[in-house]
Amino acid sequence: MKKNNYYLSITIIVFLFFGLSVTASTKKAVKQLVCEYKTNPIGIDVQKPRLSWKIVSDKENLMQTAYEIKVTNQTANGKLVWVSGKVNSSQSVNIVYDGSALKSMQHLNWQVRIWDNKNQASEWSEPAFWEMGILEPQAWKASYIGLKEDGKSRPAQFFRKEFSFTKKLKSARLYITSLGLYQVFINGEKVSTDLFSPGWTSYTKRLQYQTYDVSSLVKANTSIGAILGDGWYRGSIGWGQNNYYGDQLALLLQLNIEYTDGTSELVTTDPSWKATTGPILSSEIYHGETYDARLEMPGWNLFGFDDHKWEKAIAIEHSKEILIASISNPVKAIQEIKPLKLIKTPKGETVYDMGQNMVGWVRLKVNGKKGDQITLKFAEVLDKQGNFYTENLRVAKATDTYFLKGGGDENFEPHFTFHGFRFVKIEGLSGAPNLNQIVGIVIHTDMEPTGTFTCSDTLINQLQHNIQWGQKGNFLDIPTDCPQRDERLGWTGDAQVFSPTAAFNFNVAAFYTKWMKDLAADQLPNGKVPHVIPDVLKGDGGSAAWADASVIVPWTVYLSYGDTKILKDQYASMKLWIEYMKGRAGESNIWTKDFHFGDWLAFATTNSDYPGATTEKDLIATAYYYYSTTLLSKIAKIIGNKHDEEEYAILAEKIKKAFNTEFVTPNGRLVSHTQTAYVLALSFKLLPVELVSKAASYLAEDVKKFGHLTTGFVGTPLLCKALSDYGYGDLAFMLLLNKKYPSWLYPITQGATTIWERWDGQKPDGSFQDVGMNSFNHYAYGAVGDWLYSYVAGINIDQDHPGYKHFFLSPHPGGAMDHASAKLSTMYGPIESSWQLNDKNFIYEITIPANTSATIILPKAKKEQLMLNSKPLPSEMTERVQQVVTSVKMELGSGKYSFRYTISI
Repeated sequence: MKKNNYYLSITIIVFLFFGLSVTASTKKAVKQLVCEYKTNPIGIDVQKPRLSWKIVSDKENLMQTAYEIKVTNQTANGKLVWVSGKVNSSQSVNIVYDGSALKSMQHLNWQVRIWDNKNQASEWSEPAFWEMGILEPQAWKASYIGLKEDGKSRPAQFFRKEFSFTKKLKSARLYITSLGLYQVFINGEKVSTDLFSPGWTSYTKRLQYQTYDVSSLVKANTSIGAILGDGWYRGSIGWGQNNYYGDQLALLLQLNIEYTDGTSELVTTDPSWKATTGPILSSEIYHGETYDARLEMPGWNLFGFDDHKWEKAIAIEHSKEILIASISNPVKAIQEIKPLKLIKTPKGETVYDMGQNMVGWVRLKVNGKKGDQITLKFAEVLDKQGNFYTENLRVAKATDTYFLKGGGDENFEPHFTFHGFRFVKIEGLSGAPNLNQIVGIVIHTDMEPTGTFTCSDTLINQLQHNIQWGQKGNFLDIPTDCPQRDERLGWTGDAQVFSPTAAFNFNVAAFYTKWMKDLAADQLPNGKVPHVIPDVLKGDGGSAAWADASVIVPWTVYLSYGDTKILKDQYASMKLWIEYMKGRAGESNIWTKDFHFGDWLAFATTNSDYPGATTEKDLIATAYYYYSTTLLSKIAKIIGNKHDEEEYAILAEKIKKAFNTEFVTPNGRLVSHTQTAYVLALSFKLLPVELVSKAASYLAEDVKKFGHLTTGFVGTPLLCKALSDYGYGDLAFMLLLNKKYPSWLYPITQGATTIWERWDGQKPDGSFQDVGMNSFNHYAYGAVGDWLYSYVAGINIDQDHPGYKHFFLSPHPGGAMDHASAKLSTMYGPIESSWQLNDKNFIYEITIPANTSATIILPKAKKEQLMLNSKPLPSEMTERVQQVVTSVKMELGSGKYSFRYTISI
């Protein structure tokens, strides 16, 4: 009720400001309907799905005041399942379906209409739909099947089955998963463009299945074919481990066919299927793929293929109780990149430069003799002499090998591997190489791009480019740390610090929801959170800032998308982690035990008078103990758990008191006199009010003393924000624009196209950091992107009204930039914030989506000088616009607005 009253008051305010009205002729439409963050999903298993929509209008100040949803059951010939009735609410995001219980494979259509703030109803939206998956384990009639192996080689496995029918087909749905990775075909056609299915989860506890509409592929005579690869399930993973989840690949497939006469039929995996191996001799995520085209089996996935030499599949025992529907978006091939140039290195190597450090593989086009061997090797950089460099890949071979079948042009793409690379070395060509020989295939989770940031500084634009490409390359079903070496694991610390930036660049709600469920699944009974999720390090974990992803990532999803369900679903996991920290800290409330990564990869120097920027791990651990505890108290309040809200608020105060007693002097100096220590204390609100300005000045003095940042993975994401929040925005811009090591721009001066793991991964003389840990695609330091969007461009979340229902627009010119612009596609629609500074003339253009409102704060402005949409402010508006010291503050409803004024100094 309070929220509805708030939005009603906002509506009244904006009408008073502008004297505008929404008339019956207002053009508005309800569009972009989504269910569980997806458009027309099939095969979901959420019993009470959440529905969202956007309102498109050509009028300003449009607010939804009510909605009505109707849901019909297409499975039952359009029978009405649920009508919400007219609900007086401005909520248009994550409305929970509240009809009768849903059943397996049920297909439901839904529509929505809304009423605006003039009580005018919209037309009903175009119908959208969702379809349920298999909700009960007993509904799985298929059996897991596999191929009997010789125990020596590990080639990919091929499976096939034929069937026929005479009735008229109505629809066909394929439900499929595997132990390992699969590709599936019907009548020779690949069923989907999805890659690396069924995705990486905590396989012993959660195994995803996918659902596909294959109605257009199934014929009277049909063949189903599938290929299985080792993938994360039994391939090399986590520094040389094999068979981590199991040593036997298996396929589980169920095809549900509906006929027009009302009957149905199931085609399922069982031992009657045929199985064999073929041209994919090996396919490892770290090591690459070996493919022998001479062993291809033309037509193997077509009806009528002679499979009499194939073996019968064997039954595999495995649980169906752990099967879950896919939650996140699938991995897909998103774009293609052509190489920029062909290089002959000093060693005589033939190397392609793709121009971009990317993740995926290359499509090879080649012509040669039968049995010719073509080898493709992948690298991120060339060494200082200009030679191909792979030492930083450690033991990952990152090599694709192709044996030609001969007889004309041949094309090859690997099936179950990916590489992180900019450079490709090719060996074995019989003729001269050319730029058309290969094409780069960029793959990542198919997330909706939501954010852009640009400004007048080309290096900062390249930084934004590098941040986004780092996210694309490392958001491959899980948030990996790196995509190239023998690691590629879901490190919790990296994901935690980057999550706010990730949510600006792409819609990551479903992506993080899936990953968080695996975090809860792999969390130890005592509350310890493993360092990597899914956990392939056998429970090793419990590091502050890393394990705190269990609380901070769901909080980020809540703030960015207004998603309370993730808070409810993850609450037990969050609480378990807080209780673990409480047990480790004990009565002192200072966490002094255990292993922590600390401020990982902070600045270090060889200067004999100063060892570098070392922040005590006890301080970091206690600071995060406090911060996550405060968040848990807030979350408890949001989900209605008053007892826990109060209990953890009291605990947080005890931790804060202990922190100040242990780590803070009476004059506001921290025992670790480092940038990271002050950043954490200030950002987490750990200090008493009277010491805040002193601590901020210590931080500023340290930045001035060094002239650069000294922070690592923990301090860097919050550094610029802490400086700007406490009055030192000029220093934040200085750090941002620094081109010398250590800085964000130094790698760019060295040619970086993604974010580096280390500030000095490549030194000015062209030499490299320690090969044991030197990734050139590691997104953690890219967390500064959050500050670019929120401070420089000025788009800020209102924590009291998350998901951008209400938000702040507060731009900050600086750093000699003369313009900056950010766009963000939210659950309500597009937000735009764009400013230009010409001498002292400031132009600020904004877009506020329908059904939202914003607080605008214009810097160095006087309200009497403001021009709005090329006109002076109306007199009735000037009375309500606030002059707050040197800024002007106002509330606005939806629409596009342009402000112009002369900057006042």
